[in-house]
Amino acid sequence: MNDPRQLIRVGHSPDPDDAFMFYALAKDKIPTGKYRFEHELVDIETLNRRAFSGELELTAVSLHAYAHLADIYMLCPCGASMGDRYGPMVVARSACSVDELAGITIAVPGTLTTAFLALRMCLGVEFPYVVVPFDEILDAAKAGQYKDQPVGAGLIIHEGQLTYAQYGLKLVLDTGQWWHDETGLPLPLGANAIRKDLGPETIGDVNRLLRASIEYGLAHREEALDYALGFGRDLDRREADRFVGMYVNDWTLDFGPRGRQAVAELLARGYNRGVIPKLVTPEFG
Repeated sequence: MNDPRQLIRVGHSPDPDDAFMFYALAKDKIPTGKYRFEHELVDIETLNRRAFSGELELTAVSLHAYAHLADIYMLCPCGASMGDRYGPMVVARSACSVDELAGITIAVPGTLTTAFLALRMCLGVEFPYVVVPFDEILDAAKAGQYKDQPVGAGLIIHEGQLTYAQYGLKLVLDTGQWWHDETGLPLPLGANAIRKDLGPETIGDVNRLLRASIEYGLAHREEALDYALGFGRDLDRREADRFVGMYVNDWTLDFGPRGRQAVAELLARGYNRGVIPKLVTPEFG
C-alpha cells in the first residue's frame, strides 16, 4: 500500500552528533503528521557534492559548501554544528609550527568542508593536500602516506578530534580556537539545509520537526546516546557523550543572532580571502 504522506529524503553524516540529532525522526519517536522521512547516512563531502543536484529535500551540508548552494537550499535555523573555541584540527606525527603547514602535504576530508575553508583562511595560502575519507585520515597521518601519496599531517573532523592522541599524533592547529581568536565568534561548521522549492509551508513544518527531534534527543539523552554510540568509531560511552555535547547543544536548537553573525562572517571572510568565489548572504528558513 502506498504511503500518501509527503516524502522528505534526509542526508546526514554517519557520526554520533548527527545520529543523536536525528534519532527521534529515524526511530519514529515523534509524530511527523503528513510527512515521512527516509534517511541516508553518507559522509559530509559526498553530501556536499550531491547537494548540487538538489536530490535531497533536507541535507546536512558544510557551511563552505552552502556558499555554492544558496540558489537551491536555505539554511534551517536548527541543526547546526558549531565549534565554540574548538573545531577541526590539524595533527601530525611530530610537532611543527602552523607556518610550516603551508609546505606539508595535508590529508583533508574534502575541499568543500568548512574544515578546508578554515585551514585555507588560517594559512593564507594554498597548500599541498590529498583528499582522504574522513575516517581514514588518522591512519594516513600516522602512516605518513595515503595509498602512494605522502602525507605530512591530517585535517581531522568528527570524533577524530577526541581520538588523535591514541594514534601517537600531535596537535598542530585547532581551527575553532584560531577562528575565535580572529573573530570572537564560534566557528559554524555544518548545518542542515532545506530545498527552497518545497515552499514556505513545508519548509516551516520540516524545520519544526527537525527541532522537535533535537529536543527529544536532549530530553532523552541516554536512549539517544545509545543510538549515537553505533556511529562512534573508537569512542567509549563517556567520549561519545562528550562529543555529542560539543556539537548538539543550544547552538543546535537555534543559530540565534550570534550564530547567524558567525555564518555571515565566515562566508564574507571566505570570499574576501579568495576561497569562496562569490559573496553569499545566508538565508534561513
